[in-house]
Amino acid sequence: MQALTTRPLRLLGCLLLAGCATSPAIDTRYSAVSQDSRVQFIVLHYTEGDFAASLDTLTRGQVSSHYLVDRDPPVIYRLVDEDRRAWHAGVSYWQGHTFLNASSIGIEIVNDGDGGADGVNFAPYPDAQIDKVVALVRDIAERHGVEPHRIVGHSDIQPQTKRDPGPLFPWRRLADEGLIPWPDEAAVAARVPEFERQPPTIAWYQQRLAQHGFDVPQSGELDAATRTVLSRFQMKYRPSRFDGAPDAETTALLEVVTSPGGLLIVTSDGERRRYEP
Repeated sequence: MQALTTRPLRLLGCLLLAGCATSPAIDTRYSAVSQDSRVQFIVLHYTEGDFAASLDTLTRGQVSSHYLVDRDPPVIYRLVDEDRRAWHAGVSYWQGHTFLNASSIGIEIVNDGDGGADGVNFAPYPDAQIDKVVALVRDIAERHGVEPHRIVGHSDIQPQTKRDPGPLFPWRRLADEGLIPWPDEAAVAARVPEFERQPPTIAWYQQRLAQHGFDVPQSGELDAATRTVLSRFQMKYRPSRFDGAPDAETTALLEVVTSPGGLLIVTSDGERRRYEP
């Protein structure tokens, strides 16, 4: 009777040892110099809903993000570990990179979005909430070495279908914090008169928008898709008017951000220096 009861235990032990044997011993004493973080981008979103609805969508639905930043009170929640992929970026593109879910950290910010059917009544962001966003972006960027020009909005990487984080998101605040580059405003002002006198061709706008990073048609015509991309560009750099019209101020902004030395970044000591991606 004893032999009958111990035999299954021996078999179980052998199976467990066999299972362990499939994991090879790995020597980790060496480390390659040529490596960096898989996290290359930080993508900012708004939720278009309150905290409860947003949390339910991001934890139980088909989309997700690494972080959710509440509004009242301003609290940062981690929903997906940074070493795992979250489904927040969709069919995306920025500066030649595609499918950014695999290489980005997604931050959802609780906000009501455009707030209405007309799509222009965007909700503001409380200062305390933005304080949390700034701290979170800085922490992620420093830990992963994310370059400033790769901190983007959902509307940058999916311009035809997404508007978030919207024109009321304070991108200039992120620039003043040294997190993202910003156009040289003196250079922009100097170029406005020349573009008032002689605007460039539509092909020029499409080429410069593509150079900046957008996926934009190269049709040479001011089609609906091109106007949409211009609108997303305006939302970030000239949010007082984002109708997609290629006016002189938009033209000057686009010319400066795509010219050598046209972007400035705030250094740790508060100085502004030229930024070259």
